[in-house]
Amino acid sequence: MADSNPMHRGSCDPSSPEAEDRRTESAVLVNLLAEHPTPLTEDELILLLHADPERGDPGGAGQNAIRELVAAGLVHRNGRFFSLTRPAVYFARLDVS
Repeated sequence: MADSNPMHRGSCDPSSPEAEDRRTESAVLVNLLAEHPTPLTEDELILLLHADPERGDPGGAGQNAIRELVAAGLVHRNGRFFSLTRPAVYFARLDVS
């Protein structure tokens, strides 16, 4: 029987871990964009994620999201501060809806 998800891509289920990770990454990006050009610390980003009572573990999820966004080239780390990269800001301004 063929695997219905051969690339093991994220599930369409909104309660799946992959969907939750995407929501957390989006929340980090939205918060950084709202504060742009002011950089934020990891602690500040985690505190902003705590404002959403739907998030089970905003600390761990936030750290994972920040790590993934840095690896993807959307967030820049400068010491203990994080800010959006130029491509991320440019994309946000395109108003892709």
